Amino acid sequence: MTEPITIAGETIAPGERRKVSVKVAQRITTGDVEIPAVVIHGRRPGPRLFVSAALHGDEINGVEILRRLLARPLLKQVRGTLVAVPVVNVYGFVSQQRYLPDRRDLNRCFPGSDRGSLAARVADAFLSTYVEGSTHGIDLHTGAIHRTNLPQIRARLKGAAVENMARAFAAPVILNSSFRPGSLRASANDLGIPVLVYEAGEALRFDEFSIRAGVRGITAVMRHLGMLPARTSSPPKAPSEVIAHKSVWVRAPETGILATKLRLGATVERKQVLGQITDPLGESGHPIKSPVAGILVGRTNLPLANEGDALFHIATFDALDSVIEELDAFREDLEVDPLI
Repeated sequence: MTEPITIAGETIAPGERRKVSVKVAQRITTGDVEIPAVVIHGRRPGPRLFVSAALHGDEINGVEILRRLLARPLLKQVRGTLVAVPVVNVYGFVSQQRYLPDRRDLNRCFPGSDRGSLAARVADAFLSTYVEGSTHGIDLHTGAIHRTNLPQIRARLKGAAVENMARAFAAPVILNSSFRPGSLRASANDLGIPVLVYEAGEALRFDEFSIRAGVRGITAVMRHLGMLPARTSSPPKAPSEVIAHKSVWVRAPETGILATKLRLGATVERKQVLGQITDPLGESGHPIKSPVAGILVGRTNLPLANEGDALFHIATFDALDSVIEELDAFREDLEVDPLI
């Protein structure tokens, strides 16, 4: 039997599921602004995993992923502790905006401060309440507004713990990504907590494929960590070929209207025409060619482009054919996967 734990001032007994919240500020109209969470504290000891979403307020896929995860009866068997935080940036979520009211990016304000700006205070409250004390973490994101990401894991694959988590998630692509100053992932690393970032879908949209992949991936990581019973069948794991150590953004060479038929997950050859920039009169056209061979892991959904806009995100791999096979299998599994 595990011991009770205290989170956000609430004591949670072994075997208990409890809603908790931490105050970050006062509303202008009186009352408190709080970051809510659900804590599931298992009867048996194990890791403490935090899973967070909507760090950017308009990235809502993760909110639905956590809603579905928390509805799973399987969580009654949890070993250790799951801390699920569906909406971190409550200000941005309510207003359907990426940023906080002070126009700061919350994911560049960690570790924050309880005496700093509003963004710094939100970051400090979230980090000190829900992240500190955890042994592992998963942070859920999407592409920005008008931009879609193929389901992918981003992590700094320097330690065995984070790489094993990334492989267990079994996303079709793993991007070996450095830490960005001020990010949650960087601050968690400073605390010795390995964290995965799951990127999938587009801001302000629910994407069923991305949501299914997220629920399955988090469940797989929890099984890998021993927090849930192992599957009777062999769990899917990401092979080494799906790790991309480099990716490039292809930008608009000029301003105009983008025409493209490429879909996420498409195979791209070097010098392949990805699309064309034309003017509204159709009298001129500029082909956009890929500088590398790889997989399309992100793209704009907006047909209007200004010179320099990021249009296509291409990840490169050592064994491209193997990645294509894994991506096809991933899509087929999610169409019939009964474990969501």
